[in-house]
Amino acid sequence: MAEDIIIQISNRLREVRKHKKITLQELAEMAGVSKSLLSQIENSRTIPSLTVLLSVIKGLEIDLNDFFKEIDVLAEEKVIFKKAGQYQYFEKEHTEGFVYQRLFSTTTLDYHVDFVLLTVSPGATRPMVTTDAYEFKFLLKGKIDYHIGDQQYQMEEGDSLYFDATAPHNPVNNGSESAVILVVYFFKPK
Repeated sequence: MAEDIIIQISNRLREVRKHKKITLQELAEMAGVSKSLLSQIENSRTIPSLTVLLSVIKGLEIDLNDFFKEIDVLAEEKVIFKKAGQYQYFEKEHTEGFVYQRLFSTTTLDYHVDFVLLTVSPGATRPMVTTDAYEFKFLLKGKIDYHIGDQQYQMEEGDSLYFDATAPHNPVNNGSESAVILVVYFFKPK
């Protein structure tokens, strides 16, 4: 299986936007969507509707055929193997001290599933976020105070958490060493 189609589209949008030296805000205005939505699409935190995707591609002033020519939709491999160097690092807006590394992404049974390794530095900051998904967190290393809505969960190595991520949430590392979290996103079907 080639890299999941949703991830390919997200990466292609970001690649074209950066190549054309267009900011998120500029493209959002051209496409008639919010900067926040565009950021979530580029970072695979939400799956755009067809209308939104076409508006963004139109805002990039690129032909549809050119946009999709490098996206592999026919891959049907039964085994997926990735070497450590093939994992993709990606960044999210308004974060400091959060390092995201995409391990694997696929769509199965109408759900888009994304596996990410998240490293949170001591004192890392970002605003509370929401995601159109359910999220599973497994703390591999360190300690985290995980905020979901007005609740707080103190996580230690080996603890796990599963929740509806449409609720505002945020991990906070008050410790002295980086924490590493395995995150699995189960995106809700549109």
